[in-house]
Amino acid sequence: MKRRTFLAHSSAAIALPTLLAGRSSSSFAQAAYPTKPVKIIAPVAPGGGVDLVARTIADRLQKSLGGTFIVDNMAGGGGVIASQAVARAAPDGATLMVGYVATHGTNPAVRKLPFDTQKDFSAIAMVGGTPNVLVVPTALKLTSLKAFLDHARANPGKLSYGSAGVGSLTHLAMEQFKLAANFFSVHVAYRGIGPALTDLMGGQTQSSFPGLAAALPHIKGGRLVPLAVTGLKRHPLLPNVPTFDESGFKDFTGVQWYGIVGPAGIPAEIVAKLNATINQNLAMPDLAERLSGEALEPMPMTPQAFGKYMADDVARWKKLAIERKITLDE
Repeated sequence: MKRRTFLAHSSAAIALPTLLAGRSSSSFAQAAYPTKPVKIIAPVAPGGGVDLVARTIADRLQKSLGGTFIVDNMAGGGGVIASQAVARAAPDGATLMVGYVATHGTNPAVRKLPFDTQKDFSAIAMVGGTPNVLVVPTALKLTSLKAFLDHARANPGKLSYGSAGVGSLTHLAMEQFKLAANFFSVHVAYRGIGPALTDLMGGQTQSSFPGLAAALPHIKGGRLVPLAVTGLKRHPLLPNVPTFDESGFKDFTGVQWYGIVGPAGIPAEIVAKLNATINQNLAMPDLAERLSGEALEPMPMTPQAFGKYMADDVARWKKLAIERKITLDE
């Protein structure tokens, strides 16, 4: 009996390390995430909303999870270079990226890409969004959407609008409005929204559809008049400016959004851990205040909801791009 008892305990002792070894590569490693430095790629040069989101999330994840989270600015190709690098990275959670409306919304709608923005990426967490706002120069003396449309229809072929470039959200949003409201305005593409707003205030163009963060200083300074904002509700920074929905134009829900993505195949446990941590931080008032510097409102979602949001955004802009014959592939 003593010999059998000894053998039973010996077998259990031998089996335990084997069981633990089988679990160490998944459960234990993921529970300890991050086990090495994590890089969050910002697919733009330093400065602006994308960079702010990258640095804010890196800081919060480092404080909440420990380890090292660093930001790597990888500009070029309208976000294609960074996106391709992330799509090809090992799916271990060590390489993340700020996926935003350009990289995972408008780009795949207007150009052929060397990757699939849905199949080659893991949707991790939505961070936030800011509406686009239709603005006109104060000198035009138009103070409502109706007045703008009356002016545009009374001056066919005489109006132009500036955008941040062909295929940008500032371009597509105005084309959506032109189609819905049945008016004409010549598109003038700039290399960024800054020069477009400069010419707008100088009278070279008559309207633009920038993100709120870019337009807000000029609105506050009295040089631009906001007529309507995209999104489902009025923005707290412009409480007196109606949404397009309120003004009779449906489906103007597109916003400048920012989230965190990674290469496809990141273990579900790591995705869930990152998502929960980011969402917990988004609920903190001090983080909301920091994001408000770029007119960003938190938009927490599950990974599944974020993935669907991106897919729906691509579908929205692809439909419009086909209808308006907008492409960057020619």
